[in-house]
Parts: sequence; C-alpha cells; structure tokens
Amino acid sequence: MRAGSIRLWIDERLSITTAAEMARKKEVPLHRHTIWYYLGGMTLFLFSVQVVTGILLLLYYRPSAENAFESVQFIMTEVKFGWLIRSVHSWSANLLIATLFMHMFSVFFLRAYRKPRELTWFTGMLLLFIALGFGFSGYLLPWNKLSFFATKVGTDIAGVIPVVGDSLLRFLRGGNDVTGATLTRFFGFHVAVLPAITTVLIAIHLLLVQLHGMSVPPQYEGKNLRRMKFFPNFFLRDLIGWILAIGVLAALAALFPWELGEKADPFAPAPAGIRPEWYFLFMFQTLKYIPARIFVFEGEVIGILVFMIGGLLWLLVPFLDRSDDQQKRRPIFTLVGVLIVLYIVTMTIIGYLA
Repeated sequence: MRAGSIRLWIDERLSITTAAEMARKKEVPLHRHTIWYYLGGMTLFLFSVQVVTGILLLLYYRPSAENAFESVQFIMTEVKFGWLIRSVHSWSANLLIATLFMHMFSVFFLRAYRKPRELTWFTGMLLLFIALGFGFSGYLLPWNKLSFFATKVGTDIAGVIPVVGDSLLRFLRGGNDVTGATLTRFFGFHVAVLPAITTVLIAIHLLLVQLHGMSVPPQYEGKNLRRMKFFPNFFLRDLIGWILAIGVLAALAALFPWELGEKADPFAPAPAGIRPEWYFLFMFQTLKYIPARIFVFEGEVIGILVFMIGGLLWLLVPFLDRSDDQQKRRPIFTLVGVLIVLYIVTMTIIGYLA
C-alpha cells in the first residue's frame, strides 16, 4: 500500500486535514500583553511532564504503609535514574502550580474572563483547585515523617468545617486517624480520581479556548491589531519555552534533588516547625494568627469559612464583574486582585521566615 493511500485512509477516519486547516487559520493577537498567552501552554506542558514521570514512578511504587517508603527508597537508590525521575516529578509539580497561579492572575487582571468566556474561567479555576488536590494527595505518598504529620494537620483543618467536618475527615482518612488506609485512599485520588476529572476538564477548557479564541485586553478591543499565525509561529515559540522548562527542571533536579527523609512513625512526636507546601502556606500562616475564639465561635472555623467563601467568590468573578462598560472594570476588582496577590506573597514569606 502506498504512503498516499495510508494517509488518505487515516485522514478519512481522523479528519487530520480538517484539524490541520483549523490550526493554519488560528491566529494570535499581538500586543504588549501577548507574553501572558504562553502560560497556558507552559502549564499544559508541565502537566504532561507530571503524567509521564508519574507513570514511570508508578511502575515501582507500592501504596501501603509497610512498603511505600521502601519502594520510594528503592526508586531513588536502585532504579537507574530513579532519583532524577522522582525529583523532576516533584519539581514539575511545584512549577505547575506556580504557573497555574500566574496564569489565573494574568487572566484576572486582563479581564480575559469577560463574556463569552465565563465558562473558560470556571473550568480553569476548577483545574487549579484540582492541582492543589494533586499536591495534597501526592505529598503523603512517600510515607515519610514530614508528609505524615503534614497530612494529619491538613485533614484536622478539614475536620473543623461546620456540619460536614467530621464526615469529611473520615472520608479523607478512611477512618478516624491517618493510617495505611489513608495512604491507599490518597493514592487512589492521586492516580485515578483526580486524573480522570482533570482529563475531562482540560478537554473542555481547550475546546472553549478554541471556540472563543484568545481574549484581547479591553483597551485593545476594536483596534486593528497585528496577528501571528498560531502554527507554526506561536507554536514554535511555545516549543522553545518547553525546551527551556526541561532545562530548568533538569537543573533543579540535579542540583537540588528531592529528599526522602525518615519513614513515618505514627507514635513519634511531630517534628518541630512542621508546615505545608508553599502553595498552602499563606492559609496555614493565617490560621495561626487567628485567635482561638472570636466571640462564641472557634477562630479556626471562622478562618476556614472565610477562605471557602473567598474561593467561591473568586470562582464567580465573571458573574460579579458585570460592568456596563465592557472596556473598563470597576476599580474595586483591580484593587482586590492586587491586595490578594500581596497578601499571598507576604504571608508565604512570613511562613517561611517564622
């Protein structure tokens, strides 16, 4: 069978020609904020790194309290380049969440959530929440002392939520305490439940981006902007960013390999100065400053409720920012966004210095 016949056979079933034609027609507007468009592609690339390295680690990992720590130790000491794969997986997870936060705030400040892109913002925010869930569930999997007690503290915080706290605590832990059942449950979340939800949301998110195109900042709407072909021009620039990201990941993994620590001992005292990963640190530090009681309520409960309400309002920003003039936003939204960024950065720094 000739190559042309094979190509025609594949094209009739997968419509490759149609997809290629769509890619050729897609264009990217050029303005002084165009650089922020690359964050979406970088986030998708880092997620792909997570998938590939996660599958490689999964070949050797054993999700039980008796074997988890030893299996990770085996990966790092016996499996060829196992230490490198694990370090790349851990570093890319942190960079993924960092790019997600930057992508989210760039969308917010450029008002890229405006009509008709409300659902694009909504799916993007859900992906950010799920990425935080990936970070929380994956942190316990090495079953070391730090991850064990950090998970205990994190699930304790979930347990103080009014009405559903106790049920949520038992659901997360698989019982009343952090045990091997918790590890198995978190493993299931990390490699099955969350990836399945993420795959669906990414597909919807990308579909919405294709349907509505890339948003133009309000001040450029209606202007005759220069445009760049997405393929190959913009794609090749994306590719350069991905190659640089691989270099950064390799350097971080080689110079600062991810440590394993000591195996978890449920009967040992919690290590001094225990704290969560950096992306949860601003919330953790805030809860430390809240008084034990505020009037007749527990301070920790008030703090958690404030964060939950704040997250819900942030999710609904496209429906709250309904300015009559689509070219301008209400100054209060810009001010709130700036204050939130400053607050997160300040509390994170204080958390590391405290």
